[in-house]
Amino acid sequence: MSWPAWTPLGVAGVLAGTLLAAPAPARAAATAAGAVLDPAHSSVSWQSPVYAKGTGGGPEKCPDAATDPGGTVCHRFDLTVSVPDGYWDDNPEGGVPLSIGWERPADDFDLYVYDDRGKQVASSAGTADPEATVIPRASGTYHVLVVPYAVHDNSFTGTAYLPATTDAGDLTSFSGGAGSYAIGAGRLTARADFLKGGQLRLQADPSGSLSDPAGTAIVRRRPALQRHTSSFDAGDYYGIRSPEAVLRVYKKPLRFGLYRPDNRTRIWQEDKPLRWSTGGMRQSLTRGADEQFFGGGEQNGSFSHRGRTMYVANSFDWNEGGYNNSQPFYLSSAGYGVFRNTFAPGVYTFGAPVTTGQQERRLDAYYFLGDAKQVIGKYTALVGRPFMPPVYGLEPGDSDCYLHNANRGERHTLDALKIADGYAEHRMPLGWMLVNDGYGCGYENLEQTVKGLQDRHAQLGLWTEDGIDKLADQVRAGQRVAKLDVAWVGNGYKFALDACDAAKRGIEDNSDARGFVWLPVSWAGAQRCGVLWSGDQKLSWDYIRWQIPTYAGATMSGIAYNTGDVGSIYRHDARMYARDLQWKAFLPAIMTMDGWATDLTTGKPADQQPWRDGEPYTSINRKYLQLKERLLPYMYTLSAQAARTGVGAVRPLWLEYPDDPGTLGAQAKYEFLSGPDFLVAPVYEDADTRDGIYLPKGTWTDYWTGRTYQGPTTVNGYHAPLDTLPLFVREGAIVPMWPEGTTSWQTRDRHELDWDLYPAARGTGHYTLYEDDGVTRDFTKGAAATQRVSMRGDARGTTVTVGASRGDYAGKVDARTYRFTVHGGTAPARVLLDGRPLPRSAWSYDAGTRVTTVRTPSLPLDRGFTLRLAGPERNRTGTAAGS
Repeated sequence: MSWPAWTPLGVAGVLAGTLLAAPAPARAAATAAGAVLDPAHSSVSWQSPVYAKGTGGGPEKCPDAATDPGGTVCHRFDLTVSVPDGYWDDNPEGGVPLSIGWERPADDFDLYVYDDRGKQVASSAGTADPEATVIPRASGTYHVLVVPYAVHDNSFTGTAYLPATTDAGDLTSFSGGAGSYAIGAGRLTARADFLKGGQLRLQADPSGSLSDPAGTAIVRRRPALQRHTSSFDAGDYYGIRSPEAVLRVYKKPLRFGLYRPDNRTRIWQEDKPLRWSTGGMRQSLTRGADEQFFGGGEQNGSFSHRGRTMYVANSFDWNEGGYNNSQPFYLSSAGYGVFRNTFAPGVYTFGAPVTTGQQERRLDAYYFLGDAKQVIGKYTALVGRPFMPPVYGLEPGDSDCYLHNANRGERHTLDALKIADGYAEHRMPLGWMLVNDGYGCGYENLEQTVKGLQDRHAQLGLWTEDGIDKLADQVRAGQRVAKLDVAWVGNGYKFALDACDAAKRGIEDNSDARGFVWLPVSWAGAQRCGVLWSGDQKLSWDYIRWQIPTYAGATMSGIAYNTGDVGSIYRHDARMYARDLQWKAFLPAIMTMDGWATDLTTGKPADQQPWRDGEPYTSINRKYLQLKERLLPYMYTLSAQAARTGVGAVRPLWLEYPDDPGTLGAQAKYEFLSGPDFLVAPVYEDADTRDGIYLPKGTWTDYWTGRTYQGPTTVNGYHAPLDTLPLFVREGAIVPMWPEGTTSWQTRDRHELDWDLYPAARGTGHYTLYEDDGVTRDFTKGAAATQRVSMRGDARGTTVTVGASRGDYAGKVDARTYRFTVHGGTAPARVLLDGRPLPRSAWSYDAGTRVTTVRTPSLPLDRGFTLRLAGPERNRTGTAAGS
């Protein structure tokens, strides 16, 4: 569980000190009732009464104004903003910064802002001091509500201001060399550093000196300078040339532009000089005619941002439009990406022009050059590659409060073992259990619970609301999963990122395991240490819909593990749960949240283990969980690739097909690729058909029926009863799988590996399987193995070449059998293993699905082999012999 149900929505400022830079001296006269901000009154501050105690809750704990006229329970203040039309159009802060601060940091006030219609437009509720937010594009009267959440004889001071703006002037100085260049424009100081690997760091600050508030919290090791650079004077601008690009530094006024080495092809170009305000700075760029934009971390409900405004900030909005796992990074189809090295909130508008800025009076931007995958790789090399999870982390997890759960009555931690037994009884995989998920829920009998779960092939996870001081002892007792919460963001995103790093390190420093951490609110760099999940949502068909582009889009910021609760947390419906589970089986990480939901129909408490709804739901859920388990060799290999390249498994279609405009259409928005090979088109309506399934270029095979489609095409009226997830496989796919019926990585048959093959009629495909022990960190020392498989189709059949397994790790077997399922084509006349015919009992052909199944004898892993599915012999006339 995450934040209590009353948690507010909206933007909350992080590192509020950047918002509270000294405002202009003209102040509005504040009364107990309120004040006005206008061009003549640029700032206001006011003092609250002293509150003897807190409410322990949110706005619902506040009486209405009529029954609390003196503000003795909660504080109310009206703020009227009167600004000219267009005032906010090119303002770096985009609205009125508002903050409250108090003397005793241990106390906690929360801030909420409503417009005249009563709609909440901004908030800041956590444990920060001060709490800060921005009223976006403020105009009119706003009602500020301050709730003393946890207060002991304390008061607060409120502050708001209208941000004033200044533009960079003409260039006044330019010098440097060997990769680093100093630039001046009056009081503005800037520096351009070319870095190895096709990167550029551009800094600017109107204070006259360059600062780095983020320090090493996000970028733990700065890249080396690319010293092979030179500069030249082109008249209107100075040029700085590196092997990868040319940076133009325009003179009147100072502007920047980045071009390819030919100095003619634009990568990005400022159309206006840098602009800063009281507490912000923005960059304005010319937008290309067809330029597309991605990134921003987790942006609920979207993956492509052209024409949209994207917010990057501390948000506890779990719904569509929220951005609780946002990152100050975006990627452009023009061949670059940019990361703002800061913890300050940001607003990115991808209109014409593109305006991007953070709420701080400085620019600190890393630019990366290359195609989308290269940019993701360079970005994650800077802030941290996705971590390599333990294999049980890719199995389903189960979370609940088992000690004194108010929603379920008296229980005890060891009761979790009964739930683990339920997974086994229903033949459903379970990798880990969080046995104390809930505010105020502790645990007991820790060592007995650890042993009981391990006996049932699951690992122990523990949740923490506000501290990890016990982590070392818990890990030594057997804890292997740590779940953090929104309380970790109280003192800013640095606090959250430090907690994520510390929790992962705490597991690894006290065991030989890999750190496996979950967190719901994060920042750039969290991919190196945690699984991100999109928060506490309530179930609806709409909830299923908007999560699809959310997780695919997160991959565009190097987030390899992003997910949501199966069936949500607070509500339950059997059909929605089944539909939600079946597509989330193709995400790397999933978990159920039990003990908090009520049934949508009956209103009664409803646990959410996947067998609770009975048939047909139990069988449907089992089908997809077992399929997820079988596909773990495929997903685990994708995890190893993500740890190496930064590119996660769940991908928008555009990432693999960037030249296909159909991948950016409304239809493709609600489907995704799981790795390069599986196209998943979830059903997100109460229907038995799915329309608008977009298939890109190539041949796609229906996973269930074997029917093939030639892309690009759109499939309408696809028959998808409740047990059918629309699922298609790319021609040329080579998919490793564990044997049928596998329910645990520990109990699988290590002496068998299956290969699901989709050969092209012409052409060759390749795949490299990655394997290690699955749980320890020995892979970092080289304890791992790879096995390369090639597949070639021609007019006379299909040839599969399986190479030797190269490398070693603990638990690796010496030999194994292989089961091949080869899709498409007619029945082979013969199947040969290393040129020798296999007996007819070793293979079969299903004419209905057009699948040939071949089982080999046990073969040593240190030698490769070739499998040949040979068609009928042809005579000289080209017809089959004997026809």
